[in-house]
Amino acid sequence: MPKSKRNKAVTLSKTKKKGKEHKEAIVTAIREAAEKYASVYVFSFQNMRNLKFKEFREKLKSTSRFFLGSNKVMQVALGRSAADEIMTGIHKVSKILRGDTGLCFTNLPKEEVERIFNEYEEYDFARTGSTAAEKVELKEGPLEQFTHEMEPFLRKQGMPVRLNKGVVELVSDFVVCEEGNPLSPESSRILRLLGIMMATFRLGLICRWSPAEFELYIERPDDSDVECA
Repeated sequence: MPKSKRNKAVTLSKTKKKGKEHKEAIVTAIREAAEKYASVYVFSFQNMRNLKFKEFREKLKSTSRFFLGSNKVMQVALGRSAADEIMTGIHKVSKILRGDTGLCFTNLPKEEVERIFNEYEEYDFARTGSTAAEKVELKEGPLEQFTHEMEPFLRKQGMPVRLNKGVVELVSDFVVCEEGNPLSPESSRILRLLGIMMATFRLGLICRWSPAEFELYIERPDDSDVECA
């Protein structure tokens, strides 16, 4: 009679097994997508915004499927070399999966995919540590866009402010950020309050594979060993 599994302590090996199963599920899904869709693209991303990417993915749900995550897992799914690739030539895609990249399996025509990715651009507020795209300086005087309740918060962000007859006022010029410098937590908060968006979420195509051909859109230094066919 088999032993009962009730009241059994959960070990670390169980947790690791769950992680392994998750990776195996992704590998299976990628391999199924390779068989289902006509072509696959590797794309890069800058200033990833999960909500905006979800919206982008939903618009193409009927024709395409996207994968983001561990490059290593995606490489294993496709095959890292000609010896273990799941389809002829698709290991070249694996070689491109480095850094901030993802996979797009699609049945859309090549020209349509190129247009969609090239035109896609979404603006958002920059996060702490991002590079300032421009210098933002506030001049001495009233800041009528802020209510008097905001004055203590603005002071905590390092702004030289005071209340003058119920109006928030800068007592001297204040530089929020300098172009090319990383944004501090205070700077990113102030920019958000001012409604200034400095982050641009972009997607860029790096390569395309289909059973008939492989094409590089952007050749990076580390891609020199990848041949087009």
